[in-house]
Amino acid sequence: MVKETKDGITVQVRISPNASKNAIVRDESGLKIKLTAQPIEGKANKALVEFLSKELRIPKTSFEIVKGETSKEKTLLIKVFDSDKISAIKALLD
Repeated sequence: MVKETKDGITVQVRISPNASKNAIVRDESGLKIKLTAQPIEGKANKALVEFLSKELRIPKTSFEIVKGETSKEKTLLIKVFDSDKISAIKALLD
């Protein structure tokens, strides 16, 4: 689920570590992101930010995990304010 806030955009995702490849998958439960990284010592969180940064063409510094640092269910804050970028994010993730 993607929401616009005064700080940017929040996105709720479920990650699936140890996958065979990085991918964005939509299913009945919402948005799922498969990552090849292991959920050890923050590697999966770092891989999540790097993967989304590359997919969305947004700097890694614009991403913040605001909820679920140690959980598979995460809420990300993406600090973007450009309407074109916001539309692109919604198209890809919503």
